[in-house]
Amino acid sequence: MLLTKALQEIIPDPLHPLVPERFEVIGDIAIISIPDELFPYQQAIASSLIEQRHTITTVLKRVSKRSGACRVAEFEPIIGTKTRTIYREFGFKYQVDLSKAFFTSRLVGERRRIASIIRPGEVVLVPFAGVGPFAIPVAARGAQVIAVEINPEACLLLRENAIMNRVEDRVAVICSDAAMAGRMLRIRADRAVLPTPYGYEEAFRPLAEMVKAGGVIHYYTFDNQKGAQERARNFRDSGFLVERLHRCGNVAPSVSRWVFDLISEKEPGSGN
Repeated sequence: MLLTKALQEIIPDPLHPLVPERFEVIGDIAIISIPDELFPYQQAIASSLIEQRHTITTVLKRVSKRSGACRVAEFEPIIGTKTRTIYREFGFKYQVDLSKAFFTSRLVGERRRIASIIRPGEVVLVPFAGVGPFAIPVAARGAQVIAVEINPEACLLLRENAIMNRVEDRVAVICSDAAMAGRMLRIRADRAVLPTPYGYEEAFRPLAEMVKAGGVIHYYTFDNQKGAQERARNFRDSGFLVERLHRCGNVAPSVSRWVFDLISEKEPGSGN
C-alpha cells in the first residue's frame, strides 16, 4: 500500500504529492525523508509506515545528508529513539549504528555478486569498508581481506561483525584514510572492491596501484550516463581493461551509481 493512499484522509489533498513513497529499512529501523510542509503529519506518516511493515519498530527522519570523512548523517526520531540494530543480508548479520557509522542496504545485489565470484585464497583489498558488508561475505568465501576504514566507530563494528560471522581470522581491519593506504601498505592484492564515497575519486589511483597486474578492481562511483562512458574510455587509455560497466542505482534525477569491473594490465607503480 502506498503511503499517499493510506494517508489520503489525514493529509490535505494539495500536500499529497509531497508524501514520500521511498524509504530505507535497516534491521528494524526505517529511515525516511519528510519535507518541512509535512511536519504536522510526520507522526501519522511514521505510524502508517509501521502498519505496512510490522518488523519496523523505529522510524527516523533524515535531517542532513551524509557528510564528513566518516559519512554519518543526522537523524531525528519520530517513533522510537534507537539507532543501533542488527541487519541481515543473504545469511550474514551486521551490527549497525546509524548515528556512528555509514551503512546502506541499497547495494545488496552488488555485494552478493562480488562474493559469488571470489576464489578461495585471494587477497582482497576493501577500502571504505564501513561495518563490513562487502568485506565479510568476501572473507566467508575464503579470501584474505584487508579492510580499510577511517571511522573508528565503524572499525569497532566491523571487528564485531567479523567475529559474529566467524571470519575474524580472514579480515584485517586497518583504521586509516583509504587514500593513504597505498603509501602505507606493502601489499599486492588480487582484487580490490572500491565502494567509493561521492567526491572521493582521487582515491582511485593510489588504491589501484595496490592491485597486481592481471588483478581485478570493482570500482563504484557516481555519474550520469555520458560521464560514465567517458570514464570508461579514460580507463582504457590508462591501462585498464573494462570488463563491465553497469548502473547499480539512481541517486538523483541525472546521477546514478555505476560499477566498473576493471582488469589492471600493467605492473603496479609503472605509471601511465
